[in-house]
Amino acid sequence: MKRVAKPVFFIVALLIIALTASSILGFDTQFGDIKTTRIKGIDDIRWGIDIKGGVEATFRPADGVDATPEQLESARSVIETRLVSSSITDYELYADDSSQRIIVRFPWKEDTTNYDPNEAIEEIAATAKLTFRPGNSYTTVDYDADGNPIMKTPKDETEEILLDGSMITKAEPNVYDDNGKIQYVVSLEFNDEGTEKFKEATTTYLNQTISIWMDDVMLSYPNVNEVISEGKAQISGSFTAEEATALATKINAGALPFSLETVNVSSISPTLGQNSLYAMGIAAIIALCFITVFMIIAFRIPGLVAVIALAGQMSIIIIAVSGYFPVFNSFTMTLPGIAGMILSIGTGVDANILTAERIREELKRGKSLDSAINAGTKNSLSAIIDGNMTIIIVAVILILVFGPFNMLSFIFGLSTTGAIYAFGYTLLIGTIANFIMGIGAARLMLKSISGLKLLRNPRLYGGAKNER
Repeated sequence: MKRVAKPVFFIVALLIIALTASSILGFDTQFGDIKTTRIKGIDDIRWGIDIKGGVEATFRPADGVDATPEQLESARSVIETRLVSSSITDYELYADDSSQRIIVRFPWKEDTTNYDPNEAIEEIAATAKLTFRPGNSYTTVDYDADGNPIMKTPKDETEEILLDGSMITKAEPNVYDDNGKIQYVVSLEFNDEGTEKFKEATTTYLNQTISIWMDDVMLSYPNVNEVISEGKAQISGSFTAEEATALATKINAGALPFSLETVNVSSISPTLGQNSLYAMGIAAIIALCFITVFMIIAFRIPGLVAVIALAGQMSIIIIAVSGYFPVFNSFTMTLPGIAGMILSIGTGVDANILTAERIREELKRGKSLDSAINAGTKNSLSAIIDGNMTIIIVAVILILVFGPFNMLSFIFGLSTTGAIYAFGYTLLIGTIANFIMGIGAARLMLKSISGLKLLRNPRLYGGAKNER
């Protein structure tokens, strides 16, 4: 066996510990009264309706619009795109042609404190029409909670529309360092028509202002310093990471075919509740402690390495669910999603046990420590891959069928989408994490730690002989 350098074990273990701690605790900075999330942790996960409750709202076309079934379906599709783009998968959404109503149920945002259902539906029910206009004249001004002005209603020359959101092919949140200050922006890419119109606009208004509006609100008013012909632009405006992400989501989803007015809105009580979630968390910690003790007593050094790898596997799952970095949305975590996480961790334990048992068998056959580790890891690999690939196939099928694609929703119904999709998602991520940690990192650490002179005794790896 080609030995791995001795420090590798400590480097990989420390990286896993740091990753686990950051994924669980997150990282925030505080400047005065302003709290900024740099890394998302467990507290930033968006919990599903079954755990935290949510919002139920009924919409109808505003201003007396008599919507056609096609327009109503288009509005439903836009709302669904906004939900999915925000990683809200635990939702129910229906369009009723006979009464011209759209009914939606979705969970609270992860940072919700006031639980105001009217505020919760604003993001998904906004018309969300993005426009570029000459100048920056406005009629009225409001102020947000931090005292920042919000310019509203274009006037005079600003009423002219140079181009709009229908000419945008992609919008995504981005972040850059502005002389030590983190700035969040929304990057835009235009289609051919938008590229040509944006080039014309920046040519006509060179060294002048072009303002960017979302519906009736001015987002920013940059000065045109050069002609832009590449079909790309950025929207800046002192956004937070969450605001930049939400704006990009609205632009990608497109504008609703008509304005919506709320007929009814109410809060939904959770079927499980926050207290039950805490109880599950305590149970999970106790279970992990038992697994740790069992693995170390039963398999010694391979057991210790397995526990570290399992921590890394769990951290990857949490990272995928929480969003980790603020520019990514938190995935909606439901009870079936938690079940998928637990099942994937179980496969991780199984993979490490299989490897440890193979190493023990090779040692009992009289092989040297290095040969036993090499043969044990090699002989167990095919069985682990076969088992994990089977799970991955099942998880992918669940995601495709019950995810945003809704491939068989006409059979099972839309209400099953969120629950089963969450299960498939966490199961898939956990199994992929098992490949990274249970196979990659664990074997790397095992081959490294076995090179330490104090830990060369085969008894520490399940053997019976005190050979080196």
